[in-house]
Amino acid sequence: MSEQNNLTLLSFVLPCYRSENTIETVVNEIRATVKNRNAESKDGRTFDYEIVLVNDCSPDDVWGKIKQLACADKKIKGICLAKNFGQHNALMAGYAEATGDYVISLDDDGQTPASESFKLVDKLEEGFDVVYGYYEHSAQHLFRRFGSWVNKKMAEAIIGQPKTLKTTSFFIMKQFIAKEIVQYPNPFPYISGLVFRATQNLGNVAVSHRHRLQGESGYTIAGLIGLWVNGFTAFSVKPLRAATFIGILCAIIGFAAGLFVIYEKITVAAAPIGYASLLSTLLFVGGMIMFLLGLIGEYVGRVYICINQAPQYVIREKV
Repeated sequence: MSEQNNLTLLSFVLPCYRSENTIETVVNEIRATVKNRNAESKDGRTFDYEIVLVNDCSPDDVWGKIKQLACADKKIKGICLAKNFGQHNALMAGYAEATGDYVISLDDDGQTPASESFKLVDKLEEGFDVVYGYYEHSAQHLFRRFGSWVNKKMAEAIIGQPKTLKTTSFFIMKQFIAKEIVQYPNPFPYISGLVFRATQNLGNVAVSHRHRLQGESGYTIAGLIGLWVNGFTAFSVKPLRAATFIGILCAIIGFAAGLFVIYEKITVAAAPIGYASLLSTLLFVGGMIMFLLGLIGEYVGRVYICINQAPQYVIREKV
């Protein structure tokens, strides 16, 4: 923030996918929100803004809409990625272009309330580095709410998310956090993991949650699972440690079962040979071995891709 003119620049970063018919509404809401805040200011404090719109190779004509908005307003930056890299990669591209004192991330579908952005700003200025908006009453479908709950529990166990913190895609961070995040060079970014390893000075503030202006969530079950795997293998080795404990547990169970079979054979002369139990045991142990090999392979594959320097994102065009 400039001491001379008491001006704070806000950078709004929005990854855009299938939002040709909603992105202009969100942009207009951001404009109106900043304008109203400045009009209500009683201490001479003013805010300026920039909006960074990142087209994640959307199949609709959202890029055409972004170019139209950017040509009409110098406060808007447009970035077009060469292929669909995913929401978190698109955010990384947006953060690299953001120059504001505070960086605000929000969705392009109107569900995150841009009109309540200054709730996050005011909470951040209480001394936090990052503040997440959370929804007291979520408008998401049951599937998405369940997925968010699973994500929260796994994040607490694996990447160190504080138990009292509620994370959403609507959050604000100070400039130095954004600069630290964009230093991450690998092709598998996970924003929450990058935030948690940069700071533990985190805050929450309640915001409203609205229904989408149009369409449905682009996340499928496979997409959510892929996001979880990405986050938890990119920033923690705890899954590998869990795999070790599972392997030890299976070995103990197998050893105990072997002792039981020997004991039964000695004490019960006519003990039948248990084909079904043997088969189930083999299937269980074989399944666990394949699972653990797959987990190890996931880590090895990511190391291989990183060594090959796969790009985090590729920018086709900027406006």
